[in-house]
Amino acid sequence: MALGVLMALISYAMNFAIGRVVRAHKWLYREVGDGHLLRYLSWTVYPVALLSFSSGFSQSITPFSGGSGLPELKTMLSGVVLEDYLDIKNFGAKVVGLSCTLATGSTIFLGKVGPFVHLSVMISAYLGRVRAKTMGESQNKAKEIEMLAAAAAVGVATVFAAPFSGVLFSIEVMSSHFSVWNYWRGFFAATCGAFMFRLLAVFNSEQETITSIYKTRFRVDVPFDLPEIFFFVALGAICGVLSCVYLFCQRNFLRFIKTNRYTAKLLATSKPSYAALAALILASITYPPGVGRFMASRLSMAEHLRTLFDNNSWALMTRNSSPPWPAEPDPQNLWFEWYHPRFTIFGTLAFFLVMKFWMLILATTIPMPAGYFMPIFIIGAAIGRLLGEALSIAFPEGIVAGGEVNPIMPGGYALAGAAAFSGAVTHTISTALLAFELTGQIVHALPVLMAVLAANVISQNCQPSFYDGTIMAKKLPYLPWIRGRKIGSHPVSVEHFMNSTLTILAKDMPLEEVIKAVTSTDVAQFPLVETRESQILVGIVERTHLVQALQTEPASWAPGQQCCLQDVLAGGCPTQPVTLQLSPETSLYQLKKAISTLINPPAPK
Repeated sequence: MALGVLMALISYAMNFAIGRVVRAHKWLYREVGDGHLLRYLSWTVYPVALLSFSSGFSQSITPFSGGSGLPELKTMLSGVVLEDYLDIKNFGAKVVGLSCTLATGSTIFLGKVGPFVHLSVMISAYLGRVRAKTMGESQNKAKEIEMLAAAAAVGVATVFAAPFSGVLFSIEVMSSHFSVWNYWRGFFAATCGAFMFRLLAVFNSEQETITSIYKTRFRVDVPFDLPEIFFFVALGAICGVLSCVYLFCQRNFLRFIKTNRYTAKLLATSKPSYAALAALILASITYPPGVGRFMASRLSMAEHLRTLFDNNSWALMTRNSSPPWPAEPDPQNLWFEWYHPRFTIFGTLAFFLVMKFWMLILATTIPMPAGYFMPIFIIGAAIGRLLGEALSIAFPEGIVAGGEVNPIMPGGYALAGAAAFSGAVTHTISTALLAFELTGQIVHALPVLMAVLAANVISQNCQPSFYDGTIMAKKLPYLPWIRGRKIGSHPVSVEHFMNSTLTILAKDMPLEEVIKAVTSTDVAQFPLVETRESQILVGIVERTHLVQALQTEPASWAPGQQCCLQDVLAGGCPTQPVTLQLSPETSLYQLKKAISTLINPPAPK
């Protein structure tokens, strides 16, 4: 409960402060006058300065503060220890850096989900240490894993006020092996966090009651006709294909940036300079009087989603009339930002997708705290909106089903596209539930879920997820999934990978043979068996410990006595117990399950 409440307070405070900074930027842009040079400078210098400070400050504290933090957390939950990742000093660097990143608004087009999961995990680790000291207990690895699993759910829940999808998303993304024992803990913490987050909005008079963040008003009686199911599945397939293209391009561009002579040198010597250069490119493209006019650049990321989820068909509304492009965004008609007389709705949506596609890939290479889920969610919503607008033109009266005609709602396709594309990029199904919790409506449950499944079928068979790809690009130690459909891994056993030429030590082995085995090899560990005849594995002997024991001759050894390895072990040479034993017939899938269980042991009843 403390974890959920603390993260809700931090999330709301950050949103409150960032909102003030974004409004100050908009005020400055309006008040500088009509001169293009001053307006351009006010539009670009602001994000350039913020991103430079975000990158420089966070990287000067600790390098683990950059990026989303989810790939590193996924690595930690698989059993790998990353030093300083959960250090409390990393918390301050992440908060300040993330606040500066989000204060750039939709100019840089980044979110907060991943970094907030990282912040939640750091708070949970700190609370765990406080609890251990208060109760007089020693550090417990199993309890730490329980807290980390719950913290991942809290991080998502306090961003979207979505406890159900927060828990499921954390399980799908972060855990290769999840203990059901932690399930209710995650739900309890996530519910406390989501409730407190929305309650603060009510206390601050932003909402009359606790409601969803992006509330929609879809038609409830007949939200879609039966033939539209085909188009929803087709939308999922389109999102799956586009997600594969995005993942491939993003992963290879990240590798190119790290290996290119010029960019690698710039990142190694001056990360703020690289951040400033990338921010200048992105801000210049989104400058509203320029190219930004054709990609709704004056809208915030929240306004992007609210407009894309609109019930009405913009293409039908602008078929016989051309609304003027307003000098300032109209709060009652924000969808005007998506329309331009020379581009039409289809042109602006397509241009938005093409530009944001590569701009987001560039933004992911900037070394600063930032989340990448929300931009992907919005891009998916734009894909769905584009298809929905095309269908509304193809069937202006709706699709006839059962003698009744109902107009097509492009907002429903935007909802399905957002869930499908983000689910395909992250290899998750819970994005469908997240879409329902965000909008407060579940009328499109079946078509959205079918679109998400269709997208995942394509994505999971062709590309690793965004987080797995980042793990590969950063070369983090992580046990990957077995991709069995391509390599036929089901009949493969560990015998194919076992080393059968090991140097084995037996307890009854004479010291002369032990010394010969140690001097003739350079391995770090020796398997220890009971006797040379039985070959029963009993433990592992470290080379360094064995050499030290052989160099120290015990006084109890009588001259001329035939000593064996058992005497050395009895003299104090330590052995490690074997926690996992495999037979040659063990399959790869059994091995993966055994390792995952060893890393995340079930809690005692």
